[in-house]
Amino acid sequence: MLRSRYLVVMITFVLSLILSGCFDSDKKAQAPKEVPPVPVEVITVHKQKIPIWIRYTATTKASSEQEVRARVSGQLQKRYFKDGQMVHKGDKLFLIEQAPYKSALDAAVAQKARDEAGLRLAKANVNRYAPLVKEGLAPRAKLEEYQSQQDSYLAALQADKAKIEEAKLNLSYTVVRAPVSGKISARHVDVGNLVGYDGPTLLTTIMQIDPLYAYFSPSESDFAKINRYATKQKLDVIAEIGSGETKFQRERLRGYVDFTNNAVDPSTSTVTMRATLSNPKGDILPGTFVYINLFVSDNIAFIMVPPQVIFEDQRGKFLYVVGKDGKAHRRSVVTALSSKYYVEIEKGLKDGEQVIVSGLMKMRDGSAVTPNDVTKTKGVMAIIKSNHLIPTKE
Repeated sequence: MLRSRYLVVMITFVLSLILSGCFDSDKKAQAPKEVPPVPVEVITVHKQKIPIWIRYTATTKASSEQEVRARVSGQLQKRYFKDGQMVHKGDKLFLIEQAPYKSALDAAVAQKARDEAGLRLAKANVNRYAPLVKEGLAPRAKLEEYQSQQDSYLAALQADKAKIEEAKLNLSYTVVRAPVSGKISARHVDVGNLVGYDGPTLLTTIMQIDPLYAYFSPSESDFAKINRYATKQKLDVIAEIGSGETKFQRERLRGYVDFTNNAVDPSTSTVTMRATLSNPKGDILPGTFVYINLFVSDNIAFIMVPPQVIFEDQRGKFLYVVGKDGKAHRRSVVTALSSKYYVEIEKGLKDGEQVIVSGLMKMRDGSAVTPNDVTKTKGVMAIIKSNHLIPTKE
């Protein structure tokens, strides 16, 4: 009996040890592990003067569009260009048959020679008869006849000179030249056809694309801001093709605003403006959709952040800052001026705070972080410089 009681006590004791060990291991397994700080990149924001650019959509247009027409009639004999090539002002484009115009010039020159010979004879007769009439040895009527002939030949020579100039001009029109430099269209008439008989035949057209125009329309409120804050007489403009994210992005074109309309469009409440762009390589053609970055001012201080650091949910717009406790904190912000490259923080940030710019998709409020300041390479001023958005000096 005592022995059985002893066995029961021993078994109970062993079981209690086993169970207590299990509970201890469960507690150890359930104990949370301390998460190490997450390394993040941050930029330190400051209220500073930053070049302000406003972005608009625009459509390009040739600065000059010239129709090349036949100014004389005849058969088209030669073509000196390839369809679609670049031509320069004065380049030969077509040749119209010249034989009739050379003949007309030769005839005008010959007529002038005949009239000059007649004038010499008339002058000689006047010189011979004048003293005779003075002495009463010849009738005055004959002298007056020779004087009339002399005057007639003088008038005829003036007409001859005009005909020669006209003939030379018509002959020069047989060589059709480019009136401006630019990109030429396809020919409208082939060699061998007759041109100019039913009016000035259209032969081709030339688009002058350097410089190139770009028309855009700021809103009435934007236009008022531009007028108020503009720091230059000629506002700088940078034109981009596409969104700027494509692999085959073409070079940007620089220029300036050279025209502003004198009225607000009542249907859209916008004001038409025109930029003149330097397009030396002819990369952009008329009718191209472009983005215009219009420089406004660099005399106003703002707190700016890159647009990709700002998120929005049901509670509004927010970003993450690094607090003094070394943790990430959600910060609600109010934005104002924005562009492709930066966003103004009107409320929510203070000068000198650190804004997180990396690892944002996994960031949570209260996460421990190890900040690495990259303001010099990824701050707003660095973005502006890397995108060549520093305005030119007047």
